[in-house]
Amino acid sequence: MTLAHDVAGDVGSPAVLLLHAGVADRRMWDAVAPALAHTFRVIRPDLRGYGDSPLPADAPAYSNAGDLAALLDELGVGDAAVVGSSFGGKVALELASAHPGRVRELVLLCPAAPGVPDTPASDAFDAEEARLLEAGDVDGAVRLNVATWLGPDADDAARAALAVMQRRAFDVQLAADEAASAAGMPEPGPDGVEVDLAGIRVPTFVVEGAHDMDRLRACARHVAASVPGAELSVLDWAGHLPVLERPDAILALLLDVLRDDPTVHAP
Repeated sequence: MTLAHDVAGDVGSPAVLLLHAGVADRRMWDAVAPALAHTFRVIRPDLRGYGDSPLPADAPAYSNAGDLAALLDELGVGDAAVVGSSFGGKVALELASAHPGRVRELVLLCPAAPGVPDTPASDAFDAEEARLLEAGDVDGAVRLNVATWLGPDADDAARAALAVMQRRAFDVQLAADEAASAAGMPEPGPDGVEVDLAGIRVPTFVVEGAHDMDRLRACARHVAASVPGAELSVLDWAGHLPVLERPDAILALLLDVLRDDPTVHAP
């Protein structure tokens, strides 16, 4: 299947692939994509199970990295700078490992990453989200995610936007799980892709949010320490989703990094 996606910018411009967080969809980039499109060809997909990309219970096996490589093929894009937020950061690392020729550069905003142990805080969040969903309290699970993942600089509009995107993800994924269960099939989801951080050989810029959950802060530091030559920037104002918290600051950061401006790599 072809992922739902938006494309903006001149076809001859360098491509930038924006990968959303696991609590959001491609709409999380709404505040920065138009400005980026003045310089780049901006591609914003919804991964399967998010936004407008379905998660069929009877679909063949797939990987997020494979879906993205197929989308780039369809769009005639040889390689792209890949910007990933949270879960999207982990998917960006999977793409760089499985299809290294398709990734020109990585910008990872508070990425999830393999090989980082859980913490009491992350275990408590997972347990509470599972309890709410098992009780059928999807609205409560949405509120939990909004409260957990947005930092102190997020305004009411950002919180409302995240709530809409998270609710959409729950609706799509829970419906797919229910359909699979009714058909006696396993819950649908992507195949894992092994990530070799030490084998990544593209410029990599990692952002850590000072107000993020401890496990996610550890993920950012682990990626920055493991990818050869990676640069780490700690944003003292940021939670887990800085593009929703201070979009103007993240737009400035992305333009500086993606245009390879060595003088300013922080908002």
